[in-house]
Amino acid sequence: MNLVRPIASPGRPAAATLGLVDCDIHPRVRDLSEFRPFLTDAEWHRLATYGIHARHGFAKGYPFPKAAPLACRRDAWPPGGGPPASDLPFLQEQLLDRYGLDFGVLNPLQPSGQGDVNDGLSIALSRAVNEWQLAHWVDHEPRLKASIVVPYEDGAASAAEIRRWAGDKRFCQVLLMSRTCEPLGRRRYWPIWEAAAEAGLPVGIHAFGYSGHAMTNGGWPSFYVEEVQEHATSAQAQVASMVVEGIFERFPTLRVIMIECGFGWMPSLAWRLDATWKRLKDEVPHLKRAPSEYMREHVFVSTQPIEEPERPEHLLDTMEWIGWDRILFASDYPHWDFDDPRLAIPSFIPEDRRAAIYGGNARKLFGF
Repeated sequence: MNLVRPIASPGRPAAATLGLVDCDIHPRVRDLSEFRPFLTDAEWHRLATYGIHARHGFAKGYPFPKAAPLACRRDAWPPGGGPPASDLPFLQEQLLDRYGLDFGVLNPLQPSGQGDVNDGLSIALSRAVNEWQLAHWVDHEPRLKASIVVPYEDGAASAAEIRRWAGDKRFCQVLLMSRTCEPLGRRRYWPIWEAAAEAGLPVGIHAFGYSGHAMTNGGWPSFYVEEVQEHATSAQAQVASMVVEGIFERFPTLRVIMIECGFGWMPSLAWRLDATWKRLKDEVPHLKRAPSEYMREHVFVSTQPIEEPERPEHLLDTMEWIGWDRILFASDYPHWDFDDPRLAIPSFIPEDRRAAIYGGNARKLFGF
């Protein structure tokens, strides 16, 4: 497959000509003490003494092969110590400057408070993570934008956190995970959608999360490959729930981004939902249009991991169905499956559409 290799300007990285916006960068704390300034004494004691209590009670380590510690690139460990993406100067050197990024969106994963079984700690840590993003990253690097991390299993607390930061241009989206205790269309999550729509912020739903449930309908999988491929199935379930429960009918300005979930599943899910809806539409009278119409209007996707079919026209057909203005570039830095922006988008995609994917679509969506 021929890949894009843009021509560099003199003295600039090759990718600097792309007008890049990276919609999936994962910062980490060097250690939990970085959160200390943003927690009360009682909250810090709880975190430092008892730690994170994820809903996957037996989970240890990370859901990727241990050959990739912290699921990260081997060259992403800062020379001064600490885990990957915990050192701003090294991230600037290895990602922002090397590839000429205009903007990058921070999507903090664990530890973030999301999915913690202790609701009080989940609320406190989510708030601390938002303060930390500003203090350690965004206020020192204007190319970086933060995501509003919310304790999504508590809808009211999440809505309050969204409203706390609404209007602050340092934040560009609300961040959830794809594995939640219940499907995201359920009423318990409606306060999140309402607050996001009210603030005019898109909601990024990133793959993974700790729901307390197995990601398959038959229990826990045996292999990493099963865990990783489930990104797509959890995303399908969440999109179906949001559409069928009427989230986009109730909140018509809401926009959702499925991050690191792939996107080859989008057309087939829409076709099946449409076929079922035609026969059962009296069960869901709140849906005024076919499910596919809501999907194509409200759901965005990221390129990492981009599908790589044997026949290029299959990828083009899929992207055409989703909408060329609904696809955003993502690198997934610093993880092992990082996508080099100079190579990530196939050259058989027309130049104007590559430009939109690399940055134009994100600028329009986030208002950069």
